[in-house]
Amino acid sequence: MKKVEGSAQVKASRVGESAEHGQAVSRRAFLKSAMLGAAGAGSMLVASPWSRSYGAAAVEKKIVVGAHLWVYAANQPGRDPTPVLEQVFADMSYAGLDGVELMRNALMHDDAVERIGGLSQKYKLPVIGTSFEGAMWNREAHPAILKEAELLLPRLAKLGGRTLGTSVGRTPQPKTPAQLDAQAEFVRKLRALAQSHGVVLNLHNHTHEVENHEHDLQGTLARIPDAQLGPDLNWLLRAGVDPVDFIKRYGKQIVFLHLRDQKADGTWSEAMGEGDMDYVAIGRALHEINFCGDAMIELAHKQGFQLTRPLRESLKMSREFMRKTLGF
Repeated sequence: MKKVEGSAQVKASRVGESAEHGQAVSRRAFLKSAMLGAAGAGSMLVASPWSRSYGAAAVEKKIVVGAHLWVYAANQPGRDPTPVLEQVFADMSYAGLDGVELMRNALMHDDAVERIGGLSQKYKLPVIGTSFEGAMWNREAHPAILKEAELLLPRLAKLGGRTLGTSVGRTPQPKTPAQLDAQAEFVRKLRALAQSHGVVLNLHNHTHEVENHEHDLQGTLARIPDAQLGPDLNWLLRAGVDPVDFIKRYGKQIVFLHLRDQKADGTWSEAMGEGDMDYVAIGRALHEINFCGDAMIELAHKQGFQLTRPLRESLKMSREFMRKTLGF
């Protein structure tokens, strides 16, 4: 089947969108050790489609490949993954992933550090970071969003998490200059707070941040030129933005990725490699910019989709597809 190379070839579907006990320090040391161990193992030269084109440096670097737990949270009440966290860690460990990216809900429980830290140790799977979203364009909402961040970030840091994938919220119409000013003001404040906990903020996108000629994202970058980016390549495509072109334009600022696949008709595939996005071209672009950030698989399925295999198998297939196709 012909690979999808640009949005013109895709039907741009819009579907989807503690107790802090005394072992916290030792847990974080364990997580750091686990991550370093994974990095050491991954730094060995391995066969990849990029070894001849880009030389040894391209395959010696370690790209941390993990997964976001959205597909597990999507069917839980309030989209809170807490009841299925054991399955999340067990499945992602089975799939051979390097770590787990959480979402805000999982960290808002009083026992989050103890619960998640225990699972991280049990399955020897580090917490990489979390996604975080709020109406950052609305100044009236800033105090409440900041209060959540002040609760969440220390917990994330105790778990060894180091990334904050930040979504700025959507409005019915393109944001006004005043709303973009308020948004940038809050993102700067949130970035500083995250840095104080050893966490790096990256700007994540759904469709609305990059629609209308990237109006929202461009508005933020005009106000925060050095912002680091964590694009979701599939949402880019669904918003009419060519992921390869985006990677080439913003390469120096991209520190994080979300990856999934879709078929030519816009339907999400069950696993990466079963769709028609041109990940060969995407991989080439990532190697050209010398991408060395983190890459998260984030599977998604349309409402009512019936799985044909356990999620752990789709994650494992996706991980292998990334290894073979992207060289990560």
